[in-house]
Amino acid sequence: MTSLDMTESIAPKSDQLNAEDLLSGPRTVTITEVRKGSAEQPFDFHLAEFPGRPFKPSKTVRRIFVTAWGKDASAYVGRRVTLYRDPKVKWAGQEVGGIRVSHLSHIDRPFRIALAATKSAREIHVVKPLADEPPPAQVPDYLSEAQAAQSLADWRQVWQRAADAGHLTDALKAQLVPLGEALKTEQPSEPQP
Repeated sequence: MTSLDMTESIAPKSDQLNAEDLLSGPRTVTITEVRKGSAEQPFDFHLAEFPGRPFKPSKTVRRIFVTAWGKDASAYVGRRVTLYRDPKVKWAGQEVGGIRVSHLSHIDRPFRIALAATKSAREIHVVKPLADEPPPAQVPDYLSEAQAAQSLADWRQVWQRAADAGHLTDALKAQLVPLGEALKTEQPSEPQP
């Protein structure tokens, strides 16, 4: 049976990354840009994995970044971080959940930092090094293969391989469908019994 991932269906409709975006589990993200934000949320971290929805780290998370990477946020571009939802994060005395950091690139060993749990208490938080990113897997050139298809059966094989590999994105579908339609019109119709 094919897996049906519900992650996108529970994503909050928001202009920024929220703890609810991490309900399905931790995510490792790549920082593509850091911009000045508002007085309340002074930095917007733009992430390759969440285009158009910047991460606006809390003061607690900003302390982790400064401790690990230094104070110059412009140097963070290209670095990676694993974010997770911590359900125990409090706001106005209530456990509402928030975003925390478990791993960072560009550190060579784990480090411990005392972070505020409440106004009067601190908890030790451990941040681990993020392993080097593996080289990206080579994705077959399905479009070229579909363009070279000599029959509708060949085209269907390309479609199925892309689907089975999880590479059949909406953009790829938009490119493949017209090629399949063209092959349908080129195929001689089979005589009806």
